[in-house]
Amino acid sequence: MNKKFFKLIMIIVIIAIAVTGKDSLKGLYKNIAGDYSSEYICVMNRENKNIEYEKNSSSKAYPASLTKIMTVIVALEHIDDLSEIAPIDIEAYQTMVVENSSMAGFYGREEVTYRDLLYGTMLPSGGEAANSLAVHVAGSVERFVKMMNEKASELKLENTHFTSPEGLHNEEQYTSASDMAKLLDYALENENFKEIFTEKTFKTTKTLDHPNGILLQSTVLSRLEEIPQKGFEIMGGKSGTTSKAGQCWATLGIKGGQEYICIVMGAPLNDISNPDMKQRDDTIRLYERIQLP
Repeated sequence: MNKKFFKLIMIIVIIAIAVTGKDSLKGLYKNIAGDYSSEYICVMNRENKNIEYEKNSSSKAYPASLTKIMTVIVALEHIDDLSEIAPIDIEAYQTMVVENSSMAGFYGREEVTYRDLLYGTMLPSGGEAANSLAVHVAGSVERFVKMMNEKASELKLENTHFTSPEGLHNEEQYTSASDMAKLLDYALENENFKEIFTEKTFKTTKTLDHPNGILLQSTVLSRLEEIPQKGFEIMGGKSGTTSKAGQCWATLGIKGGQEYICIVMGAPLNDISNPDMKQRDDTIRLYERIQLP
């Protein structure tokens, strides 16, 4: 931020306080959006649904693996027993290998449970887990995607459309930061979803392919181990990254005893094999700047 711009901001702050009092700072905080790398942002207070900060929050954005938030909640709402065996679908597995999708580490036909698939979809963002969920729940990926779009319509996510459960790039698969915040807020009302979303690690069922199970790790919480969180705690999250979507995070945090959702999408990605984690930096700064009531 250059000196002239900083001086201008300070003048605006002083005038705002003089005219309308300290409460004006909250509005000012919401509207200054030039200092974040992420192109699309929405920060929501879960208690009163207030939008604490937004930047292009209604604009079309590609969700990448944030898609799996919808995948997991739709699956959970149609599974009666999470301990039931639900083997990895061989076609889904082979397709995800060909598409170079992120994987949980399961093998085709491995006899895992629904619970394993759910954690495998959320924590390491496994494409084979997401699509196997789709096949077992709906009979096919295509029918499951229809269920995803029906849920989006039910939740009035007006800028959202899905073409896959795993989130690989497709021009017709899109959402907005605002819609994603609404979706995550809804999903967190499901106790099983919240437990999965906020877990740092999970050991899967022992199988013939993996006699000791697989230790799954959250792609969000594992990236926060050495990062200071002053006055707040990020409890869980989902990441998403493609060259077109950029770097995306959807997180749940707590500050001042209240829960907040922070969606950041479209942070520039220069090297997919060595990401600079600008979405993480934005997320930390957004939680720091939340002004408590």
